[in-house]
Amino acid sequence: MTAKRDDAPTIPVQTAGLDRRGFLAGAGLAGAALGSGTVMTAGSVRAQEAKPAAAADSASFAFEGKDSGLTSLGDRPLVAETPAHLLDDDTTPISKFFIRCNGQVPDAAADRENWSLTIDGEVEAPLVLSLKELKERFKPRTYRMVLECGGNGRSFFQPPARGNQWTNGGAGCAEWTGIPLNEVLRAAKVKPSAQYTAHHGADPHLSGDAKKESLSRGMPVAKAMEEHNLLVFAMNGEPLPNIHGGPLRLVVPGWPGSLSHKWLTRITLRDREHDGQGMTGHSYRLPERPLVPGSKGDGVPFRILESMPVRAVTTSPANGTRLPAGAHDLDLRGAAWGGDVPIARVDVSIDGGQTWSEAKLAALKNRYDWHRWTARLRLPSDGYYEIFARATDANGRTQPTLATNWNPQGYGGNAQHRIAILVG
Repeated sequence: MTAKRDDAPTIPVQTAGLDRRGFLAGAGLAGAALGSGTVMTAGSVRAQEAKPAAAADSASFAFEGKDSGLTSLGDRPLVAETPAHLLDDDTTPISKFFIRCNGQVPDAAADRENWSLTIDGEVEAPLVLSLKELKERFKPRTYRMVLECGGNGRSFFQPPARGNQWTNGGAGCAEWTGIPLNEVLRAAKVKPSAQYTAHHGADPHLSGDAKKESLSRGMPVAKAMEEHNLLVFAMNGEPLPNIHGGPLRLVVPGWPGSLSHKWLTRITLRDREHDGQGMTGHSYRLPERPLVPGSKGDGVPFRILESMPVRAVTTSPANGTRLPAGAHDLDLRGAAWGGDVPIARVDVSIDGGQTWSEAKLAALKNRYDWHRWTARLRLPSDGYYEIFARATDANGRTQPTLATNWNPQGYGGNAQHRIAILVG
């Protein structure tokens, strides 16, 4: 599996704007100047779409059951993101849902119903339940909820941060069916001493060392008791696919996807903050005061990344679309979400943020669903446009123009999304 270019059409246009080399290359515009000239640009603003530089291999993504339009970000571990134009469904199809693994992908369970989950640690009544017993003992719920990688937007940081270079495609919104985690924890009788959960799964470490865990993260008990956390066994009405953690995984909406452990085998309640793989050092942590970009952060306190930042993406038209001459009524569609905090509004701009127009937000199916949004803009003439989108949450926090709060692992990169179109 190799990285691929976006499949949006190439626009034969020349631009003399500064700080657009990365964006134009990502939009499929660089090297397509009028006549025999070349695009003369400067700077290093990152593309807002899921596509690498023009020299990259253009082979399609290949994984059984997955759309070939996904963009591979790595093979070890397997990681692939979803270009924004493939997030245009109200409910993200399984075929278009991003892939994020931390270790090896385990073999599919031979007997799904006998998959075992243990709840132990700081509980009075430890549980060992098969998936069949979970379904029989507790009533399943179905919620449509966003799942988002903690590193979503990492590629927007300058200088580059470590890790998979996500644009905005490390997110999707599926209908998850499962057992409320809080009901299972109550059945296990969580002790007052319990402070944190610790999650464990069956995915082998990349090294093959059985003594090492690929990932083991956790959350405060207060978050674990939130009603929308699910022990999931079905996705969009189908048995949870192996690549997405089947037969059983956690889904913890609003917080980094690393908490939503796949191939789940055990949840241990601890009397202290969990210190498993992915919980120490700079892993899933943000600095408590601004760092000099590119620095190591030595001596600066870091806090655990919890609620994910506000984000909006334009899903239609696709980045790089060319419209016929005179097509001045531009219809936009997109999605917006904001961790634990509801979205208050989405705004769009055709002039680099000099002026903004408010989009219409559709109603949510439930908490942690994403807002689908629409807008109609009147373009003043034919020509080249960059369409910006930004979301603002109920606390008044909005997306910045550029990724802020640089950190070594590149978390929280929620720069305003923008796409390029050409009319005429």
